[in-house]
Amino acid sequence: MIRTYFESLKREFSGYGAAGLMQDMMAGLTVCAVALPLALAFGVSSGATAAAGLVTAIVAGVVIALLGGASYQISGPTGAMSAVLASIVASYGLQGVFFACFAAGVLLLLAGVFKLGRLITFIPMPVIMGFTSGIAVIIAMGQIDNFFGTVSEGGSNLEKLASYARLGFHPDLSSVLIGLLVAAVMLVWPKKWGARVPGSLVGIVLATAVAAAAGMDSLAVVGDIPRTLLLADRLHLSGLSLSMAEDLISPIVTIAALGMIESLLCGASAARMKGEPFNADQELIAQGVGNILLPLFGGVPATAAIARTSVAVKSGQQTRLTSVFHSLFLLASMFLLGGVMARLPLAALAGVLMVTAWRMNDWAGIRYIFRHRFKSGISQFLVTMVATVVFDLTTAIILGVIYSAVLYMAKSSHIRISFSDIDEGKVRAEGGAPAVLRSSGVAYITGPLFFGAVDEFNHRMAAMPAYDHVILSMRGMPSVDVSGAQAMLELCQSLREQGKSVACCGMSEPVRTYFDRAGITELLGEESYFWSADQAIVDLLKADRAY
Repeated sequence: MIRTYFESLKREFSGYGAAGLMQDMMAGLTVCAVALPLALAFGVSSGATAAAGLVTAIVAGVVIALLGGASYQISGPTGAMSAVLASIVASYGLQGVFFACFAAGVLLLLAGVFKLGRLITFIPMPVIMGFTSGIAVIIAMGQIDNFFGTVSEGGSNLEKLASYARLGFHPDLSSVLIGLLVAAVMLVWPKKWGARVPGSLVGIVLATAVAAAAGMDSLAVVGDIPRTLLLADRLHLSGLSLSMAEDLISPIVTIAALGMIESLLCGASAARMKGEPFNADQELIAQGVGNILLPLFGGVPATAAIARTSVAVKSGQQTRLTSVFHSLFLLASMFLLGGVMARLPLAALAGVLMVTAWRMNDWAGIRYIFRHRFKSGISQFLVTMVATVVFDLTTAIILGVIYSAVLYMAKSSHIRISFSDIDEGKVRAEGGAPAVLRSSGVAYITGPLFFGAVDEFNHRMAAMPAYDHVILSMRGMPSVDVSGAQAMLELCQSLREQGKSVACCGMSEPVRTYFDRAGITELLGEESYFWSADQAIVDLLKADRAY
């Protein structure tokens, strides 16, 4: 793995010169403009501070990029992760988040070492779309107080929402105007301008200027931005303990699962965008190392971010140095613009997050499954989205995957079997068609024969016409499991006990292997296996000496 990593670096920087360096620098500046307002917003929305969001973007942008599995990944705080962290902060405090981040980093590192990057392929796309939309709902719900200037109580977003019935919902006009101003700028800002100057940055600057000019002193603001990468509130190794790990096992798994899913999906998407390979296992190692280090600086968990990564690719990014430059520009912003950022209204950041939550949804994919009425996809999407809002991310993913597996098994259990007499007109023989054909037939089996399909298989085979010679065509049966092989063995034994001959044709190699192990080959004999039903019929005629 180490050798592969250095070989990829050698290919990446082959022929790299001053022109490439300048392209990386300019792309890094563009990404910095996109990342700055998002880092501040996600830091606040996660329950930490704006400074924690900045530190996360800076450290992750260097460490994870240099060790990553591709040249184009840009990592930092994300909306999905901030939605998860808010509930963890409410239950365990910032120290709980720091410890969970550290432990989740260890899990991600181990996942990369043991090459578990392929696990992401076992999560159906509607499930991924569902929890992405669920996270978008959580982000929007978490910003209601900041956007409207209201007050709520409760540990979860649902509890806070319910508390409005008791506390009352009294929006502050200044907060609403500032939030709407930022949202409006982001929505109407031209895409071609956004490639260089993001609408979120313009909206925040404009909203801050309006708030200052209008004397909106009552607005809640970001607060002091420390001019250091080592924040006062950070994880101390002396505070690590096994008892804390036991208490935080659910948040740890949640952060690790989300880090894996977001980073690998981002990498796969950007790989298609740029036409470069993506090493999923190396990326998991990088994400692991980055998240182990981040809490030691006071940062929150990070993942690869598709918004920043796509901006980097579209801005002419050449190598992973683009991410490093983006971090350096963010660091310069922290030192040079810390005083300005401290006065940013939280309502402005809430406006950014509201629009970001809307854009997080895969609207093209959602419209596709609903327009084409894919009932299974729609139900997977809705089940996962609701579970994400009501429960936590890990539970939502597990429920979504289990529900998808049940749906798949239910569909796969409908095995199709059709019986066909042999067309005597297609057999040329002196004296007319042989009599043996009138007592012969073919059973065409379509679909995987596994434990869920055994009952239907037995039921349909019980309705087989009274053939003396049976040809089982399995060209449409791609796979079989132990239960299916046992059912097939019992069928063949029953037919043989009735004095009937049995031939099999069209078996795939995996099916043949199961038949060998189940004893079907021993029962029928090698001479009963054919490539096609036609060959089986020819052999039947030869045996009858009528061909």
